[in-house]
Amino acid sequence: MTDDAIRIEGLTKTYRGTRGQPDKQALKGIDLTVPRGSVFGLLGPNGAGKSTLINILAGLVVKTSGKVTIWGFDQDANPRQSRASIGVMPQELNLDPFFTPRGALEVQAGLYGVPKSQRRSDEILDMIGLSDKAEAYARTLSGGMRRRLLLGKALVHRPHVLVLDEPTAGVDIELRQMLWANVRKLNAQGMTIILTTHYLEEAQEMCNEIAIINHGELVAQDSTANLLGRLDARAMVIVPDAPVATLPQADGIEAHVRDDGALTLQYHSQHTSAEQVLEAVRAAGIRIRDVKTEEADLEDVFLALTAGR
Repeated sequence: MTDDAIRIEGLTKTYRGTRGQPDKQALKGIDLTVPRGSVFGLLGPNGAGKSTLINILAGLVVKTSGKVTIWGFDQDANPRQSRASIGVMPQELNLDPFFTPRGALEVQAGLYGVPKSQRRSDEILDMIGLSDKAEAYARTLSGGMRRRLLLGKALVHRPHVLVLDEPTAGVDIELRQMLWANVRKLNAQGMTIILTTHYLEEAQEMCNEIAIINHGELVAQDSTANLLGRLDARAMVIVPDAPVATLPQADGIEAHVRDDGALTLQYHSQHTSAEQVLEAVRAAGIRIRDVKTEEADLEDVFLALTAGR
């Protein structure tokens, strides 16, 4: 048994063109490893191949070539064991409107072969905050409640790996906080979490490792800290004593005034020191009331790795 929850080697997926359209290669030889016990971010722009990759992991899409191993089980040699090792909370609200939450969990557990004596429907309903709606038809649930139920369905067979596909898209703050509390709890219990999201601040806060794919190719995989460290962009924000009349001028420094009157000076720490920035400010005759520095965030890294590709 390796230290990888998931290992992907040379994964490709080509969709056949129809009506004279050319074939589309959605994944182009992806090599990817997800460490056990991690909260792993899978990021990329729309159409990058994230959904195709997730659907292959879930066994919903057949890969064209490559090797996928989930919790030590080769997807081709041991398809049942590999599928039993992973649970997926999809982005789409695909629920039968005539099932109750308890009924939906019971059916899902039955599909995975979980004996009745080992089912945890009431425990899961309590965790996702739907105990009081256990016997309500799914069609009467709000959108947020339905999304909670999708999480519950993904957990019925005690998977080692949980995939959350855009779990907070369009949800309110209360549901988002509940979801992240559950993610932290499950991860603390040893579950590996894979998260796709367009909210990069969430990925930066939640994930300890991140992979970025674009046009079906892996463009980066590293710890969140190392990814942020790839960019040495800095911004010094200065609150002046009086409105700025002349912007500081110096090589390697870009200056502009914000709407609130604060002065922002952008620079790269490898080439320009903070002292040089301050010298340029003093040379422009600007008296400083307050100052702070800002570092690059995950959005900056994401844009730098995907722009122009």
